[in-house]
Amino acid sequence: MILYANGCSHTAAAEAVVPHCFAEDDGNLPQNWLLGRVPHPANLAASWCTHLSRALGRNLVCDAESASSNDRIIRTTLKWLDQNFDPCTDVIAIIQWSTWEREEWLHNGVWYQVNASGTDSVPVELEQRYRDYILGIDYQTKTQLAHQRIWDLHVQLKNRGIRHLFYSSWSTFSDIPPDQQQDWGVNYMEPYNRDASYAAVLRQNGFSHTRGYHFGADAHCFWAEYMLQYINANNLV
Repeated sequence: MILYANGCSHTAAAEAVVPHCFAEDDGNLPQNWLLGRVPHPANLAASWCTHLSRALGRNLVCDAESASSNDRIIRTTLKWLDQNFDPCTDVIAIIQWSTWEREEWLHNGVWYQVNASGTDSVPVELEQRYRDYILGIDYQTKTQLAHQRIWDLHVQLKNRGIRHLFYSSWSTFSDIPPDQQQDWGVNYMEPYNRDASYAAVLRQNGFSHTRGYHFGADAHCFWAEYMLQYINANNLV
């Protein structure tokens, strides 16, 4: 039995225990340098997905990567499912969506995650493209595109019989007009309600975010219980 989790830093539990996003950021532990951009082990141990996998009695596969775009989340989720899922596999995929403007670019065999911060590090030959990207972001178009791409993934997973649950971290689809909204059933936790995102729910329940707009280990415990109640109430496992 497997809980497959994917997302960005909010699933990787960046800064939850130690002030790192990636394992390779930890200069105090050389063994972590070789792990690259995966979640720092100490943070992952405190993440909502670790707590939830234990509560459900499932093995955890976490594909989350800090600073991830939704493009990467979709690509890596489908890759893992294509390589590992069969109808006899007891899998539930839980996907936390990042902000809608992020993109990933493939350059010389390397995937680069870019966002609107203006501080991303890209190869010199991509610097002009990055400047153009920052100047040209149309958030309305990005939101609509993300809405369609995530809906397409939902339909694909549903047609393949793969149990799944989506939720928004900070960005929501509250700006999508009612006539363009979709019926996600119980597979997306209130995508059109700006007060139902991960960040909004945690703030409503008294949790504060860090300087990096992440949340601590106590908030991850709360979110795991919050999701467990939703999963049980809606018979998702």
